[in-house]
Amino acid sequence: MAVSDHYALAVLLIVALVLALVLPSPWNLVGLVSGLVLFIGELFFWNSTVRGHRKVVGAQTLLGQTATVVSACRPDGQVRVGGEIWAARCERGADVGVTVTIVDRHGLTLDVERAES
Repeated sequence: MAVSDHYALAVLLIVALVLALVLPSPWNLVGLVSGLVLFIGELFFWNSTVRGHRKVVGAQTLLGQTATVVSACRPDGQVRVGGEIWAARCERGADVGVTVTIVDRHGLTLDVERAES
């Protein structure tokens, strides 16, 4: 579960407790029970949603993505992928502004090919 999810759960629990202290009887009990039901429901929902899902991280997530050439690849140059600039190698060459597809990675250099139009 992400940190923001933990904050959301904590906020629900705090709201339930505040409602129990602020609202007049019997509404304080209704507010407390409602808040606790929402808290437990969200806890089980997120727990069952993220269980068994592995996070995909690292440079292997770049494979197959498209990038924009920012420094002509003849054959070496640079591409922008998701706001980051990477060193790139394009055997067929690509000019600035051309969209390319990432096909492989060697260290910090991406192998790219021109995207099919």
